[in-house]
Amino acid sequence: MLELAGIIILGIIAQWVAWRLKLPAILPLILIGLLVGPIATLFTEDGGKLIEPIWDGEKGLFPGEGLYYFVSLAISIILFEGGLTLKRSEIRNVGPMITKLITIGSVVTFFGAGVAAHYIFGLNWQISFLFSALIIVTGPTVITPILRNIPLKKDVSAVLKWEGILIDPIGALAAVLVFEFISVGEGQGYTLTALIEFGKILLFGFTFGFTFAHALAFAIKKNFIPHYLLNVVSLSVVLLVFVESDIFAHESGLLAVVVMGMVMGNMNLPNIKELLYFKESLSVLLISILFILLAANINISDLELIYNWKTVALFVVIVFLIRPIGVFLSAQGSNLKFNEKLFISWVGPRGIVAAGIASLFGSKLLSRGEPGAEYITPLVFMIVLGTVLLNATTARIFAKLVGVFLKKSEGILIVGACKVSRLIGSYLQQNNRHVVLIDSNRDNIEKAKKKGLEAFNANIYSDSLSNNIELNDVGFLMALTGNVDINKFALNKFKNQFGENGSFRLVTPDEMKDPENNPKEGLFSHTDDYIRLSQAARNNPTIHEIELKDAAHYKELIEITKADDAIIPLFLRSPEGDIEIIPAFSEDFTEIQEGFRLAYLGKMFPIEKNA
Repeated sequence: MLELAGIIILGIIAQWVAWRLKLPAILPLILIGLLVGPIATLFTEDGGKLIEPIWDGEKGLFPGEGLYYFVSLAISIILFEGGLTLKRSEIRNVGPMITKLITIGSVVTFFGAGVAAHYIFGLNWQISFLFSALIIVTGPTVITPILRNIPLKKDVSAVLKWEGILIDPIGALAAVLVFEFISVGEGQGYTLTALIEFGKILLFGFTFGFTFAHALAFAIKKNFIPHYLLNVVSLSVVLLVFVESDIFAHESGLLAVVVMGMVMGNMNLPNIKELLYFKESLSVLLISILFILLAANINISDLELIYNWKTVALFVVIVFLIRPIGVFLSAQGSNLKFNEKLFISWVGPRGIVAAGIASLFGSKLLSRGEPGAEYITPLVFMIVLGTVLLNATTARIFAKLVGVFLKKSEGILIVGACKVSRLIGSYLQQNNRHVVLIDSNRDNIEKAKKKGLEAFNANIYSDSLSNNIELNDVGFLMALTGNVDINKFALNKFKNQFGENGSFRLVTPDEMKDPENNPKEGLFSHTDDYIRLSQAARNNPTIHEIELKDAAHYKELIEITKADDAIIPLFLRSPEGDIEIIPAFSEDFTEIQEGFRLAYLGKMFPIEKNA
């Protein structure tokens, strides 16, 4: 009982430390696991571990293969949660690149790392390629924390996020195939058996994932499941899919749950956000437990095996040679620039799936007496720990070095997706600005998507926005809802993360009565609140532009808007195409020259009509 409670407590402490230091949680979790596991044997009186994952007759948490059953089920839940976050709209511009990265990139890693392990460590080909299959995977649990605090173009962030989630089952499949090769042994039926296993995995993985996703979605839409049971029923279905698929085709369960998550994540399901929040919380707990358990399960003799120059050589080859080759080959024909490809090459940390399956397969092969099997778990953990440590400490610096770090985040986050927001978002998008709309109203979100806008259903009171790496290039925040409290809360909570270049909200009816004391974050004008904006959008749903002669001309037009509720100033656009949001203190613009244009909502200026 003490050991189990200790793992949970230490795991949550590690998660908190990672949050405070802005590091992937895997780093402190593995270090804690090693400390209470193999390293503890160096200073305890009886030479035993403080936490023993496998029952040895006297102490331990899991008897027999119980640990690996737990690891398998936990990984299935983590991968399902990752699949839920994948949206087709996110890969509109980089879909081919991601496809190549998880195919060509995987092949390069598989053969490159396998050859390197064989010649550097002298492992037989079977064990070498099992190792290389295991390190194909990156991982969303380590990619997301690293990228969360680095302002990058959306395409770069999307490539790394999708690769991290989609490549998990691919790496698992490759590892399963090699494991089957080793299990079957060399002989006449070697290749045929492997191909049959591969076909079964694909068939049952996709079939079970797709079928159960639609079945669960149907049950949710028809309200066959009461709201209070939604999360636990979904969890039980995920476990059912994993286990049933695995029964029909060994190790196909991972693919099945990822497919199930992806299918459900791209459906218009009620309560999908609640389901995602529940799975996120569960994933955090499971990851905390898993990494400590798996690291603690390593023995000191395993660490001594890789305590030599060969380990460094293998790490260098995998990280600085094989990964860049795979990325650059995959990026052929893409719109990514050279420096963006270089950054993607640098960021490739391995995660929970690599560590979990390595522990599972390594121990099984070791129990069978397979030569070289003792190297699998420590080598994979070395790659996991090394890549996470390298990327966590250098990704931001490297981004600046190669020039992918956005010095000024030009993206715009609009809180609220009402008609006004959609009009404004469309105008900004047409002028080459990355615009994201969020709203808790699903109808508004669907209308925004039909206009071709990037929009998603979100609750600003949750932490999901802070974890969204696709918003890394957002530097402007505009709160345009009809709720005064929500607008103020959005600015207070997100202005440091998403509004570093400017945070604005609509003025309130009370603030309109005292224009001289309007807040500096007031948006568009002293005299236009949500009601007036909505009326203008309803009567004249068009954003016009008028060319300016100078600053005096601009002030003249602003005075007209103050006297006419049907005209609302929005933005200034420079001759170079740069757009500046007009704040309530709109008279502050003094550097306006000929060629600037004023964008405004509502009816056309009287002077423009007569022109």
